[in-house]
Amino acid sequence: MTFAEKLKNARKNAGMSQEALAEKLGVSRQAVTKWETERGIPDIDNLITISNLFGISVDEFLSQEKEAAVRKGYLYESKTEYDIDGRKRFDMKLGGASSLFVTSTDSEKVLVRLASNEIATLETDFKVRIDDIKGRIDVDVNRYNKMTEAKAKEGLFIEVLLPNKYLSHVELESNCDELHINNLACEQVEFRGKANKVFLESVEAALELDCNIDMDIKIVDFTGSLEINQITSTSRLTVPENFPFRALVKGFSNSVIYESNGEVVEDFSDANAENIVELNGIKSELLICRGKAVN
Repeated sequence: MTFAEKLKNARKNAGMSQEALAEKLGVSRQAVTKWETERGIPDIDNLITISNLFGISVDEFLSQEKEAAVRKGYLYESKTEYDIDGRKRFDMKLGGASSLFVTSTDSEKVLVRLASNEIATLETDFKVRIDDIKGRIDVDVNRYNKMTEAKAKEGLFIEVLLPNKYLSHVELESNCDELHINNLACEQVEFRGKANKVFLESVEAALELDCNIDMDIKIVDFTGSLEINQITSTSRLTVPENFPFRALVKGFSNSVIYESNGEVVEDFSDANAENIVELNGIKSELLICRGKAVN
């Protein structure tokens, strides 16, 4: 979600009118309206006051804006796009990357953007292939000229924009340091590979993470089921304070531990919640922490 959407939601959840917020900040109601309609962002003093007022960090309020700024700051980049004409299943093999962003847009195209500050030969070392095969879109990022996955993981940024009106299932395969899934609503998303950090914001799906390394997963806004499949791994999941979820533990010798304010606490999951967090696999541990998910 954008800053505007987060501010509006926080204000409404607090039962506060625009006039009441403006009065607390010492600004006009028109200023609040401008912020909530994406026509401006408060100065740092007002941002800090808003953060303290709603108990949401400045970083969390501005996470999407920060990501957008980071995405624009690369020296080298290439873009590949393809028009979509109907509902599709997306199967993407993206290889190594430092950061992988997957999001949806109102466009009718799939767009893959590669960017880097270190790899000057980006356009010749990487080629994106998009194939349309009977209801399925295959997206492959291929390496050339002795480009290694290790080097790609150090310096390659990948952004994939998917047409939300045509999404059904999304399958991702990558070896990345950070995986960001934002503004994505579809039936099912499956990630296979490696990701040290996973950020989920405005995601509505049955999401499956198949990853056999320790992960740091942070939820900002999520609706659906999150299935974590691991073997002999220990991962951390941070959920918002007010995030309702039902925890399931399957597989062999797996365990879930709960933490709040840095202390191990009793199970705070809700057996009646619609959202599901499931740990599956073998001899793995999941630490679920209650707090703010901040990039």
